[in-house]
Amino acid sequence: MLYYLLYPLREYFFVFNVFRYITFRAAFASVTAFLITVIFAPPIIRKLEAFNIGETIRKKHVPDLYERHKNKQGTPTMGGILILLGIGLSTILWADMKNSFVLLALMVTGWLGGIGFLDDYTKLASRHASGRRGLNKRTKLLAQAVAGLIIGTYLYLNPATTSVLEVPFFKVLAMDLGIFYIPFVVLVITASSNAVNLTDGLDGLAIGCIALTSVAYAGMSYVTGHVGFAEYLGVYHLAEAGELTVFCAAVFGAALGFLWYNSFPASIFMGDTGALALGGAIGTVAVFVKKEIILLLVGGIFVVEALSVLLQIISFRSTGKRIFKIAPIHHHFEMCGWHEAKVTVRFWIIAIILVLLSFATLKLR
Repeated sequence: MLYYLLYPLREYFFVFNVFRYITFRAAFASVTAFLITVIFAPPIIRKLEAFNIGETIRKKHVPDLYERHKNKQGTPTMGGILILLGIGLSTILWADMKNSFVLLALMVTGWLGGIGFLDDYTKLASRHASGRRGLNKRTKLLAQAVAGLIIGTYLYLNPATTSVLEVPFFKVLAMDLGIFYIPFVVLVITASSNAVNLTDGLDGLAIGCIALTSVAYAGMSYVTGHVGFAEYLGVYHLAEAGELTVFCAAVFGAALGFLWYNSFPASIFMGDTGALALGGAIGTVAVFVKKEIILLLVGGIFVVEALSVLLQIISFRSTGKRIFKIAPIHHHFEMCGWHEAKVTVRFWIIAIILVLLSFATLKLR
């Protein structure tokens, strides 16, 4: 919005020329998202408390873990609303809203945020009743797949994009998936969304990793959209993808603002409303800038969390034995005696290293 309102004024006052630069708008998008999230958090937290929208800690299955987390009972949840507000308003203010990639990224974020909201609401509505909690798993997967299907079809049919899959560390090694690129995109977005959701189990853990991941993809979006950098590094160039830098910066700012209240001990949880939306947003940006495989490295924490759950299920169903004391793996380390805050910070450190390694893949080819 501000891009269209203020950039034309450069003809009268040269300082408005700065609005043409993605880096300038990305920086202010980040700050704006942070401020929106921090400012609106207290009233939203009070409103959630007034409506008794709090976290329910289950005691069955793992009593020891319940003892560690029982003090979180009643902490306001569904805080993803706050994150979506920060990302949405900031992106609308600072990004080029005629950019199809930005619009689609916002669409996926909002769609999955809505699915997460319904899941959270259903859990809260049925927490005192017997039976299933939250939306049916198949329903959630189908909703996530719909988002991936729309993005995959758009990219496949768009003459400006390609269905070629780049392999990190290699200049010439690539695979043209053709029509199979569509289900691949569905897999990336669905897996990313669920992986972040599984990671969201400790104060500040998931949102801190999201902040770091968004920084990585902000850099990759800028490089992808900049013809000079893309040519120099030998990576896929798509001019329209550069505007995603602003979107990623908004995600970063909103994540930092939410972390202000979600850090240990958390005053609010994001719930599925935030986790599903943020995971889908990162997965969407990854396919837009053709850095899908690198997502395994950048989001390594999310990958390990998801794999720990998958391996635990496979092991228990096939042998009756568990690989981890409890899955996801962050709870395993808790059961090993690590304090919750120590688990979170150490996972952040690993995430920082993975982000640095992901940037190295751009040059080491």
